[in-house]
Amino acid sequence: MAPLVPTAAEAGSFAEQARAAGLSTAGAMIEVPAAAPRARQLLEVVDFVSIGSHDLGQYTLAADRTNGALADLLDPWQPALLELIATCAEAGKVEDKPVGVCCEAAGDPLLALVLTGMGVTSLSVSGPNVAPVRAALAARTRSEAEHPCPAGARGP
Repeated sequence: MAPLVPTAAEAGSFAEQARAAGLSTAGAMIEVPAAAPRARQLLEVVDFVSIGSHDLGQYTLAADRTNGALADLLDPWQPALLELIATCAEAGKVEDKPVGVCCEAAGDPLLALVLTGMGVTSLSVSGPNVAPVRAALAARTRSEAEHPCPAGARGP
């Protein structure tokens, strides 16, 4: 899997090199904002993408993640970040290819439900978060994740 891939051309070049080296599967990390709106084009040339939510968040919101004063901008619930993830998940559905999420976003049990509801197909979760994320996902169906509010229900 190639990190920090900004374009389909770069993803395609990496995939060609990976296959020439004998790898049967090649993927790309979506960590820069330029890649997310072009996720479908990336998925046309690689077998999967994985969204690095930390990097994508920090670059999208221009917030250095080592600066504690900017912590509110690095929240994985930031709408701009979620919109980019949703765009990537939709591209995965269209291209019928896997879209994963790693980092803090994947380790939040409630956000894991939201991500799977968007169409994210895999979550890379740190050890301490595996059990809570697994429990949250096991407690809901895919349909419930896709449509969390029953028809006619009002949200908060």
